[in-house]
Amino acid sequence: MSTFKKINNWLHLWLGLISGIIVFIVCITGCIWVFNEEITAMTEPETRVERQNKAVVMPSQLMQIAQKQYPGMKVSYATYQQGRAIYLGLGERRGPNATIRVNPYTGVVISKEMHKKGEADFFRWVLNGHRFLWMPVEIGRPIVNYGTLVFVILLVTGLIWWYPKKWTKSTVDKSFKIKWNGSFKRVNLDLHNVLGFYSLLFLLAIALTGMVYGIKWYSEGLYWVTSGGDSLPGRNREAGSDSLMVGKFYSPQQAIDKAWNTVIRNHPKSEGFYYSFPDTAKASSPIFVTVYPNSGQFYNNIGCSFDQHTLKELPRDKVYGARYEEAGFGTKLRKMNYDIHVGSILGFPGKVLAFLASLIGASLPVTGFLVWWGRKWGGKKNGKKGSNVKKVVSNGAHVAPKPRFQPSTVKKSPVVEQ
Repeated sequence: MSTFKKINNWLHLWLGLISGIIVFIVCITGCIWVFNEEITAMTEPETRVERQNKAVVMPSQLMQIAQKQYPGMKVSYATYQQGRAIYLGLGERRGPNATIRVNPYTGVVISKEMHKKGEADFFRWVLNGHRFLWMPVEIGRPIVNYGTLVFVILLVTGLIWWYPKKWTKSTVDKSFKIKWNGSFKRVNLDLHNVLGFYSLLFLLAIALTGMVYGIKWYSEGLYWVTSGGDSLPGRNREAGSDSLMVGKFYSPQQAIDKAWNTVIRNHPKSEGFYYSFPDTAKASSPIFVTVYPNSGQFYNNIGCSFDQHTLKELPRDKVYGARYEEAGFGTKLRKMNYDIHVGSILGFPGKVLAFLASLIGASLPVTGFLVWWGRKWGGKKNGKKGSNVKKVVSNGAHVAPKPRFQPSTVKKSPVVEQ
């Protein structure tokens, strides 16, 4: 075996053992998260609302509903989605918060729930594990981010290890087929090698897009390469405005409704909207609305930002606020990042592929550990050293061991003459 192969295999083995638990948790939680919207819709059938050809509840009405249900809590956001109830979020992100589900046409409260500080629903709990292993963010995020980078290295070194020296019928069968009727060790090895190969490209896409959210130098470098040398601008939703110099024209209730009407008028056929309410105590805080033309996809979303006093439209984010159709390759790729990460870029079939790939990714540390354990400890035989056991020579024949003591003479039995 060449020195390169030895180093490659050594890296694959020890990096896999070190990062195995991290990879397992990140992959299994990602596998669950892929279908969070579909599962939520199934478990909350009361939130399904038949689409009607009539106006929906205005943002100012949602604020009034929120104040009746939870007096004194700040209204944070509202999600409008065709065929679903409005999800109204209250409170601070890291403090006590509440969710109210509202019929989009009547304003009737369907359900509500309150979360104490630190509490989370099931999918938020899953996402917290996926992003920072349920640890404090400042500790867990770097572990997940660089654990993902190690996983990318494992995928590459695994491919090199998998690649046979010669392509024969035997090596083709071992590389591309699982021998289900083989021993446990053989099946486990095939599951690791064969499934790892088939899921390689999908897992690379998921891992590389995941690192965009956590490793700054990688995120900026990827954008620089794909955009032809452009620097990634900072993301800032709270663009400043000169509204205080020209005077206030609208009350908060008027402003939030007029901004909503402007967005609806410009995008009447869109399937979903995310409405971020402004902080009225902060003059520079804008009204922010994200438009989602297609249900279940995010890459072609359009961000609209308005001054909360004058309704002047503020400059869009140069990357995430850019129109997909007008953007360059680097910006398009960045806008598609989340959809590639969860597979929704290919619609529902893509999410199925992402689910299966993540499930295989979670299995790789388990099968890999079993392979290592079997090779390290599984080959030892029971009994003390020097025990009287048969030896096996290279041709597979069994040779009986020699006796410890050989008598010098052998007495012949007496012969009786006839």
